[in-house]
Amino acid sequence: MGEPLIAHPPRPRSPDQADEAAVLRLSVHEPERFGEIFDAYFAEIHGYAARRLGPDVASDVAAQAFLEAFRVRARYDAGRAGVRTWLYGIATNVIGKHRRGEMRRLRAAARLGPDEPPHAGGHADLVDARVSAEGLRGPLAGALARLSDGDRDVLLLVALADLGHAEIAAALGIPYGTVGSRLNRARRKVRAALGGSNPIMIVED
Repeated sequence: MGEPLIAHPPRPRSPDQADEAAVLRLSVHEPERFGEIFDAYFAEIHGYAARRLGPDVASDVAAQAFLEAFRVRARYDAGRAGVRTWLYGIATNVIGKHRRGEMRRLRAAARLGPDEPPHAGGHADLVDARVSAEGLRGPLAGALARLSDGDRDVLLLVALADLGHAEIAAALGIPYGTVGSRLNRARRKVRAALGGSNPIMIVED
């Protein structure tokens, strides 16, 4: 099923949030400065797209996300979200245009046998090994396929992007409380589908 992917990929080295916001503001009049944002985050956004949709379309999805980010960069509000969070919101919206592909991928993975047995380290180690669309298979993939789009987006932004509740609310433009309710609902459904086990590590603010 491809190389193993971890649930929380290492964050790239990049300027602090204030510097990133300043670079993005400068890019409105100096478009070449946007390249700094691209260089800092393209690989991470590409990885997120690959985990959700597969490597075949990840490059196109990531490119679309950055093209959209460049187009709307003048509307970026640093008081609302960090640049990384903002980019994940845009990427998730682009992924939303590929729902059929994501569902096909999850359903195909659900027909495969389960992954290797859980590591002795417990649920946290299991998350690192399995919560990704790339290495996902069996009942976990089927459980994710049965979630609503909104619940799945929230759950995967926690598991794949390591975003907190407030960041997800800013990224998706939804109330903070909605993030919690979607996350709790998704967690219950996935646990029920897997017989009560909890393969999803939920990050609390």
